[in-house]
This record gives sequence, structure tokens and C-alpha cells, in this order.
Amino acid sequence: MFSLNVNQYLKDHIRTVPDWPAPGVQFRDITPLLQDAKVFRVLIDAFVHRYMEASLRPDVVAGLDARGFILGAVIAYELNVGFIPIRKKGKLPFTTVEETYELEYGSATVELHSDAVKSGEKVLLVDDLIATGGTMMAGKKLLEKLGATVMEGAAIVDLPELGGSQKLRSAGLPLFTLLDFSGH
Repeated sequence: MFSLNVNQYLKDHIRTVPDWPAPGVQFRDITPLLQDAKVFRVLIDAFVHRYMEASLRPDVVAGLDARGFILGAVIAYELNVGFIPIRKKGKLPFTTVEETYELEYGSATVELHSDAVKSGEKVLLVDDLIATGGTMMAGKKLLEKLGATVMEGAAIVDLPELGGSQKLRSAGLPLFTLLDFSGH
């Protein structure tokens, strides 16, 4: 009988790159999760099975630029709902709404088409990981500007020591993450 601890299996396929992009940073690289067909399927299924539940089923999935596109689009496809890209400023061709957020070295702006969601729609917001929470918070604010309800933020990895998940939860955003990298 084949048995699989999904979380450990996925964690075993995340590469840690020390001192990148700066000394002292332990970069959690998710690309190995995407490169192997079986691992990628296990990853996507972990999200899809959760959001197939009627009480957690979104009307639409929004993905944050850029790795959130990979996950979010496949999750949306599997759930048979639409997908919305939240892009870095200047990448969307139609009328947009934007949200600027602070980074440790400056600020960044993300945009969403002004007709991307309808008022009252339940949105699942997806990214690859939660670090400081700035990108996901900006995505949440954008979707709410258009009247949508962000029902949950989802990511593969939480880096709780950077404070993002606590900040997002404190702002009223429920979170679902598969893996937690604390202190190592």
C-alpha cells in the first residue's frame, strides 16, 4: 500500500538556497515542486481537494504575479472557475485599479483590471509563499476595492518569522499554507 505524508513529501522537494538574494537569507525555491509531474500533481491536488468543499469553494481564483499565476491558474482550472491575474504595475492593457505596498528596499505596485471581479464574488487569493505579507495584502485590498470578498489566502510556504502571516490574519484574512519553514 502506497502511503504519502503530503506535507513532508512537498517539503522534501523545496530547495533551500543559502545567502540568496542577500547574505543571511535562506531562499525557499519552489521550482523543484513544479519540475516533476508527480510532485506538481500532489501539490495542486492538496489545494484543489480543500477548495472542492462547498463551504470553501471560491467563485474565482486570483493569482499574484508571478508564481501565483502558475498555481492559481491550475487550481482555477481544476475547480472549474475563472482565473484573475494580479500583475506588477504596467503589465495590464485595460483600465486598472492599483495598490502600492512597502518592501524592505522601497515600494512596489500591483494592478488588477477594473472589471476582473463582480461585487460580492468570493475570491481565493493564491501565491507561492508568505514572507512579509505585503504582496498578498495589496492583492486583498485590490479585490476589495472592486467589491469582492477574499475568502482565503493560500500559499505553499509560510515563513512565519517574517511576520506576514500574522499581519494578514490580523487584517482579517484567513490563510491556508501547506508548509511552514520556521527557524531553519
